[in-house]
Amino acid sequence: MIAILFAAALVDPTAQVEALAWMTGRWVEVREGVTTEEAWLTPAGGKMAGVNQSSREGRPTAVEQMTILDTPDGPVFTATLAGQAPTAFMLQPGPEGEAVFENPEHDFPQRVIYRRCGVDLCARIEGLHEGKTIGRDWRFVRAP
Repeated sequence: MIAILFAAALVDPTAQVEALAWMTGRWVEVREGVTTEEAWLTPAGGKMAGVNQSSREGRPTAVEQMTILDTPDGPVFTATLAGQAPTAFMLQPGPEGEAVFENPEHDFPQRVIYRRCGVDLCARIEGLHEGKTIGRDWRFVRAP
C-alpha cells in the first residue's frame, strides 16, 4: 500500500496529504479533569489544517495550531504553540491508517504519531528526555 501511496504522490503531489483524510473531524478526550479537543479540516490541495485545545478548570487553556503540507521532500507536520517558534516534523513511511512525523533534532517530542484505533483517533508524542524515552498518549473519540 505504501508503494501505491508513493507512486500516486509522484503523479499527484497532493496525494500524500490527501491520504491522511482519515484524521479529518473533531475529536475529544476527557481524562483526569483535562479536556483535550483536536480538529482537523479535510485535506485540500496538498494542505491540511488542525488545532488542538487543552483545558482544565483553574488553569489557562493551551492552544496549538497545526498544519500538514506536501513539500518536495514529503509531507511536513508543523506545530505552533503560543510563545514558541513553529516546529516541523517529516512524515515517515508507514502503514495506511498511521502517520509518524519525526524531527530527531527537536528537544521534545521527536515524534508525533497519529493512528486509527477502530473508530477513534489515537495520538502520541514521544522522544528522549533527560536520556529516557518518554511519551504521552491520547485516545480521541469523535465529538458530537
